[in-house]
Amino acid sequence: MNRKNFLKHSLIIGGGLSFGGVYALNHMNKLADLKKYTDLLPKQSKKMPVLFTSHGNPMDIPVGREERAFWMKLYQLGKELKETYEVKAALVVSAHWCTNNQTLVNNSVQQKQIYDYYGFPEHYYDPKYNAHGSPETAKEISKLVTTIEETDEWGLDHGAWPMLMHLFPKADVPVFQMSINYNAQPEYHFNLGRQLKSLREKGVLVIGSGSLIHNLNLVMQKMHSGDRSIFGWEIEYDAWLKQQLESRNFKNLTNYLTSHKLGKMASPTPDHYVPLLYSLGMMDSKDRLEFFYEEAPSIPAFSERSFIITPEKI
Repeated sequence: MNRKNFLKHSLIIGGGLSFGGVYALNHMNKLADLKKYTDLLPKQSKKMPVLFTSHGNPMDIPVGREERAFWMKLYQLGKELKETYEVKAALVVSAHWCTNNQTLVNNSVQQKQIYDYYGFPEHYYDPKYNAHGSPETAKEISKLVTTIEETDEWGLDHGAWPMLMHLFPKADVPVFQMSINYNAQPEYHFNLGRQLKSLREKGVLVIGSGSLIHNLNLVMQKMHSGDRSIFGWEIEYDAWLKQQLESRNFKNLTNYLTSHKLGKMASPTPDHYVPLLYSLGMMDSKDRLEFFYEEAPSIPAFSERSFIITPEKI
């Protein structure tokens, strides 16, 4: 894909595009080719877990893990993952890489670090995360789902590297991103996760990186007024989300805009919620879902509830 077409199709978070586009659904029948290619990646003895995790917010990027409980949880989880599984690569579906009417996968050999947040003090742009990509795995994904196109015109955005700095601080796991088709229906994302779940048996750790509650306009209204307290509705909605996840009510979680009265307020744009659907799509019936971070919301209109899906307790 040339740069002109890439820029035409790409979108950095914050837009007001409709989530009702149905372009991607026309391609669902092409996903049937997936199983034909699954043997191209070598199998391993343990099925990999799947994560859904917050990536925090830019204000926390320079904060050390000793001072921030969420970063420490990621660090501890990363150690357990490395001790228990052979993690050959990590695929991140980040809230901060959205594309119009298509899904892209990054095939860079060496990942570019993207500082896609603005207006912060200079030291917020000092952290470095020098990770390798996994072009071989990216190529296999583009073969598994032929509507997914490869590109090297991306890297690791702030939905990926700030979280990875604590999960895999040595940058010793190859990592790459897959974009979110911003115009697709929620079912498309869930079903695409379903179709890609065989990657778990090939040593690929899939990470959905977003936030179950993310209303940036309401956050900024509070911050500008000097009030950092939550509105209150976050607690109610977070409790509902927890219940739906524990009961595996994928229907309600996929139809999040209409399943609960607070759905549209909690996620006025799809970008931060949609990564959840990829993670849920990867889940098998006998898998466990465990929350590794579930502190009550403490920032207005924002949640860091995060979980791991695993076939065995780690």
